Amino acid sequence: MQVQAIEQFRDQIRAAFALRTPLRIRGGGTKDWYGQALIGEVLDTRAYSGIVDYEPTELVITARCGTPLAEIEAALAERNQFLAFEPPRFGPASTIGGVIASGLSGPRRANSGAVRDFVLGTRIMDLQGEVLRFGGQVMKNVAGYDVSRLMAGSLGTLGLMLEHSIKVLPRPLCEATLRMEMSEQDALRRLNEWGGQPLPLSGSCWLDGELTLRLSGAQAAVDAAVRMLGGQRVDDAGAFWDSLRDQTHAWFGVACVGDGGAAPSDALWRLSLPSTAPALALGGGQLIEWGGAQRWLKAAADSGTAQRIRSAAAAAGGHATLYRGADKSAGVFHPLAPALAAINSRMKDAFDPSHIFNPGRMY
Repeated sequence: MQVQAIEQFRDQIRAAFALRTPLRIRGGGTKDWYGQALIGEVLDTRAYSGIVDYEPTELVITARCGTPLAEIEAALAERNQFLAFEPPRFGPASTIGGVIASGLSGPRRANSGAVRDFVLGTRIMDLQGEVLRFGGQVMKNVAGYDVSRLMAGSLGTLGLMLEHSIKVLPRPLCEATLRMEMSEQDALRRLNEWGGQPLPLSGSCWLDGELTLRLSGAQAAVDAAVRMLGGQRVDDAGAFWDSLRDQTHAWFGVACVGDGGAAPSDALWRLSLPSTAPALALGGGQLIEWGGAQRWLKAAADSGTAQRIRSAAAAAGGHATLYRGADKSAGVFHPLAPALAAINSRMKDAFDPSHIFNPGRMY
């Protein structure tokens, strides 16, 4: 079955290359809303599914691109392990290929690392239908390592990703969630102070005058941090952190984007900033994560608003992404500096000179 799927991929890619027609690489479709316009004939990856190898003692799992994320998480849970970057699921159809292609991480990212930090190796299919392998299945393997990481967040624009080897981690022995009333300015200041201390912080969220913290680690470390930080302890807080991870929290205003939920009236902007950046007076509602480094903003998506938001983000040392919104005319991703744009263009030409794979999905 898997050999047949590979041959079907190869035939479809070679036919598209011969006719110079674009292909739209797609798994479960839970992130179709992310990025620029969807172009081309669908190349459905879900037939190429299954866990290839899982070594709990080595903390590595290898899976095919069409494998449901839920299947991988269930296998890891049986051994009390998990994907530490907490990839957003956006519905049950989410696949591991989409997780890597989108490069999105959840609440634990600031303390555990991003998607690309956990990618050890990958196999891709190029325009000629050839299968190329990069990286390996251990952290010490550096041959082609950066190419494997390059695939994270590429939105399928560099080739068809067939298989991924990903580092996993043991689940924390103990977790606790604290909540305290605090202004935005005070929350940013305290988060930066705490970030420089040996505290087991694994998640943070400021919203509507309340700062919520998650602590993860050994029982003694978590208990000591609870005593030091104070605040009100929140029981059964798993649902809260899941609602941030999957953006089902009421603040985001949509039940489940990946399952066709109704779009909110405002666009959703994602600002990636230095954690030390001050509070930005941009209007609209804001939700702050990652110790201040990720800030969500509800605002319009028109060109004037986009320029104002991106100028403010750039002045603070970061960038702004139109994460979700019906009007994408202002561009989804922050415009690249000329030197970076040239590198991006050369990279695309090197991997996909005919621009067959997901053309225009990023820039």
